[in-house]
Amino acid sequence: METSKVNNYRIAYDKYWKDLKRKVPEEVATQLAVTYSNDTRQFIVKFFNSEYILDCDAETIFKKTDGQVPEIMASIIILNYLAYARPPQETAKKWVSLKEIPNGGVLFYPAFHKNSIKGLIKAFGHQPQHLLACAAALGGQPADFGDASAVFQAFPEIPLCVIVWEGDEDVPANATILFEPSVEHLLHIESTIGLGMYLASKLTALPQG
Repeated sequence: METSKVNNYRIAYDKYWKDLKRKVPEEVATQLAVTYSNDTRQFIVKFFNSEYILDCDAETIFKKTDGQVPEIMASIIILNYLAYARPPQETAKKWVSLKEIPNGGVLFYPAFHKNSIKGLIKAFGHQPQHLLACAAALGGQPADFGDASAVFQAFPEIPLCVIVWEGDEDVPANATILFEPSVEHLLHIESTIGLGMYLASKLTALPQG
């Protein structure tokens, strides 16, 4: 990973720890589906199909089952989710493209398409059913869109939907990642984009059939 990107990740990681430590942790636990222990000063957060422990004194994040430290992008997203906590907002239950999410979704979409959607098309555009096998490894549940689709619970309040349309000689393959409008109130736009990129990278890194 290039040095400038590593530095940017480190800056974001440190910033979100600072932001989180300004919060009242017990309040965060009432606003999100997370648990907090005042004795250990630790949060437990479910991210995809694993639980992570965030230790507020040591400023560490690790998987509850085996102590594994998540990669930096996942750590930043988890921290932003906690640091961004606010009272729940009422929003419509529907699927929207990144382009429909305020505060930069349209602006960032071309880069998101290049970095995430193209990889999904390449991996699954000619074998869409293989998406379901890869999705299962991340806790994804089959859905009824396109030629293959799956819904993932990134966090208890934040689902994502990946859809693939199979290509042939006449029609190019296509794919998308959809969010619920409520994500606007649950993550910073850059973390929303990072979440989609993280999911796409995890799916495309799994062995292809």
